Amino acid sequence: MALRVLVTGAAGQIAYSLLYSIAKGDVFGKDQPISLVMLDIPPMLGVVEGVVMELQDCSLPLLKECIATSDVKEAFTGTEACIMVGAMPRREGMERKDLLKANVKIFEAQGKALDSYAKKTCKVLVVGNPANTNCYTMMKNAPSIPTSNFSCLTRLDQNRAQAQIAMRLGTTCDAVTNAIIWGNHSTTQFPDVAHAKVNGTPVYEAVKDDDYLKGEFIKTVQTRGGAVIKARKLSSAMSAAKAICDHMRDWWCGTKGDQWVSMGVVSTGNKYGVAEDLIFSFPVRINADKEWQIVDGLPISDFAREKLDITAKELTEERDIAAAFLSA
Repeated sequence: MALRVLVTGAAGQIAYSLLYSIAKGDVFGKDQPISLVMLDIPPMLGVVEGVVMELQDCSLPLLKECIATSDVKEAFTGTEACIMVGAMPRREGMERKDLLKANVKIFEAQGKALDSYAKKTCKVLVVGNPANTNCYTMMKNAPSIPTSNFSCLTRLDQNRAQAQIAMRLGTTCDAVTNAIIWGNHSTTQFPDVAHAKVNGTPVYEAVKDDDYLKGEFIKTVQTRGGAVIKARKLSSAMSAAKAICDHMRDWWCGTKGDQWVSMGVVSTGNKYGVAEDLIFSFPVRINADKEWQIVDGLPISDFAREKLDITAKELTEERDIAAAFLSA
């Protein structure tokens, strides 16, 4: 049976890089037929129809159905996996509060549609920024779907961290394991390699430069999105699409052995000193039933504690602003 997958913001650059990978089987499995639903606003439907034509012309055997729509009921009905790429971008002169308010309206409406029409087992990945708080908004408006079914994308930041270490050491990215992104998908995130390894050797031991790992490395990962925009004159699209594929494939298929990945998930039980009811990026392991668990018991240094507190403070402020708009 075909898996019904929804991608929002389907006319955008990230979706253009993403949809082919989903349709050819790179994400949900080489034997999993796909029913692909693409949602965007009415003025962009012509562009989405063009994307549909291209997907048809790819002649992909797993792609059983390809739907372009601007109707949320049609988009969310029977959905089993949602990838929420579309969001209001920050425009020049726009305050963060204004950005949050605009996105609350979008994700409040989409959360209600998800609650009404999607399958209750649906897995939801929020990509559109501010991703953590948009995910929180959507989750709060879909109470019939388990909170553990919601996540936001920090895998791009994890991939960036792994790449920086690999380039530093002249090795391949897959040699770097268990890098962590803590907190918000913003410049307050904390890229942490205190528990990571390179070919089995602890990163700090392999790099032999604590000042770099506690300074330039962190700043590079935190500001990488802005650096891409400055160089490319456009935001990250190819790398974001790759990270979405990584995130959803691991959620669907599970993580391997002792390895973990970074996902923005709902905080419960005061894990690592993070207050409850935030969408916060943690290291997680995922089992064969698509259930994630936060990795327990990692020692947190004073340096790391300070970084975690900074990003948690920002997320708390964002959540409270969003919550105020929700109750208005």
